[in-house]
Amino acid sequence: MQISATSRRQFLLASSAAVAAVSMPRVARAADAHDYKLGIQLYSLRGFDVDQALKHAGDLGFQQVEFYGGMLPTNASMEQIKETRKKVADLGMSISAHGVNRLTKDGAANRKLFEFAKTLGIPTITADPDPDSFDNLDELVKEFDIRVAIHNHGPGHRYNKAVDVLNAIEGHDERIGACADLGHYIRSGQRATEVIRLLQGRLYGIHLKDFAEMKQKTKGVILGKGHLDVEGVFRALKATGFPENGAISLEYEENPKDPIEDIRQCFVIADAAMKKVAGS
Repeated sequence: MQISATSRRQFLLASSAAVAAVSMPRVARAADAHDYKLGIQLYSLRGFDVDQALKHAGDLGFQQVEFYGGMLPTNASMEQIKETRKKVADLGMSISAHGVNRLTKDGAANRKLFEFAKTLGIPTITADPDPDSFDNLDELVKEFDIRVAIHNHGPGHRYNKAVDVLNAIEGHDERIGACADLGHYIRSGQRATEVIRLLQGRLYGIHLKDFAEMKQKTKGVILGKGHLDVEGVFRALKATGFPENGAISLEYEENPKDPIEDIRQCFVIADAAMKKVAGS
């Protein structure tokens, strides 16, 4: 069969593209992988003042910080918020979230929190909302386009298991979802990767934390030394479409007076796992 000049050119172009695709470095082919940023919940550095904590976070290599009320109160002045944003930016980081914040049926108080979050420039409020707050939250997340991520606090808490969060958010705006404290889920007898898959589509933050045993009273450990499958966590996040601006916050609660070396070890483990998954 005779091949026309046009067909021959098309064949050669297609062949060249195929060869290029085969020879292309693996990392380059992963350009569409989620570009997640590893952050830290500043409660991990509560033994320092805010300036010291931020410097430690930057020096350790974190790209994001999640504030809590002890380092930035929700009634902070506009000037204080702007100053905080500049400090974080000057250190080459961004602010991922703020929490854990209580939300109630008091619509005016809830609005003030959303106004604070808007000024702070965050996409997510990490929260422990009362059951009678959700109708008001439906209105506020729509108005401000800021997400509410329900945080679990382990056994005995009203949002103990992933199903408790799912039941709470059912029928509500999709911007109301979860911040999964993976350590507390371990304490509640749930595997982190299972939780991530259960919360698919409504997971907006995680607290990377590990515990020695899957029971209520246990000791916090370096990531991967207990029951947390660190690489599995990042694979599950990638597989379930965790948003790129979601808050991935290491939270290490042990040794508050001198946590830096422990946090450094956690960072190295989490960063390696995240990069391995991004390049696969």
